[in-house]
Amino acid sequence: MRTKVNLAAASYEILIERGCLNKAGEELDLKRKVMIVTDEGVPAEYAKCVAEQCEQPYIVTVGQGEANKTMESLQKILMEMLENGFSRKDCVVAVGGGMVGDLAGFSAASYMRGIDFYNIPTTVLSQVDSSIGGKTGINFGGVKNIVGAFWQPKKVLIDTDTTASLTKREVAAGLAESFKMSACLDPELFEEFETVDVFEQLDHIVHRAIESKRRVVEEDERETGLRKVLNFGHTLGHGIEVACGESLYHGECVAIGMMPMCSPQLKERMLKVYEKLGLPSETAFDEKKALEAITHDKKGASGGVSAVLVSAPGEFEFKKMSYEELGERLSLVNSRA
Repeated sequence: MRTKVNLAAASYEILIERGCLNKAGEELDLKRKVMIVTDEGVPAEYAKCVAEQCEQPYIVTVGQGEANKTMESLQKILMEMLENGFSRKDCVVAVGGGMVGDLAGFSAASYMRGIDFYNIPTTVLSQVDSSIGGKTGINFGGVKNIVGAFWQPKKVLIDTDTTASLTKREVAAGLAESFKMSACLDPELFEEFETVDVFEQLDHIVHRAIESKRRVVEEDERETGLRKVLNFGHTLGHGIEVACGESLYHGECVAIGMMPMCSPQLKERMLKVYEKLGLPSETAFDEKKALEAITHDKKGASGGVSAVLVSAPGEFEFKKMSYEELGERLSLVNSRA
């Protein structure tokens, strides 16, 4: 299936189709120099498959995980393009998860003030979340995604066959982002999470989540209003993620971060879905470290953060919360508190 993100001159198509990795040469303009960015955790055959369909392919493989979304990794990619004579007519292709997409997209946005970028997300998390909306960037000075740019891809290919290489825990962590969107924006999808085997309905779930995010991005590309709703679970989740290091996946931290930001009635329903998916609802972490990460988050403002509270599926509100209030909410999910 195909869907279009309508952003005037920056509009682009998303193709969701099993096996479409093998059609990259038909779907994307690869008859030029192509910088393929991937990481060590992504099966090498994915990048190789794309490279075989390019006229002049180059592959850069960076380390796996958020710890490698750095200025050093960015420099490595840019230097490779510079040394191989990439021009404004050439392009960058991300093959991997959200970290790869963020890094590759920012490389494309930065090189010669912007060259074409294609995204081929290979994890559930990146397919339903970071593949849409044009947010690119790197971590810097210990702060997540603090340096970056809005740079929309020219096209996105989502081949859900690539998720076969993921563990059930990794799939569940990705589904946490889909569940987040259902809680905020799609009551029908929320009910599906409650009633069906979502692991068996992965293609459908991915498509519904993409449609939700597409509508939000079309209305608010630069996150000045409605798009802030997608931060549900992230405000606390990012802090928890920093405090926990590599012990939890991003989606798991978002799942935990949603718990104290919803009504008691909704929390009860969400906990049952967490049990189905195998997602955590609490964990032990250093609250001081988590709160420090939140205060340095780019979404923060003087004295607090505009947080997202959800009372029932599809019913949300924005509320300015002080850092003290956020600290109190963190305590609610700290199993060591």
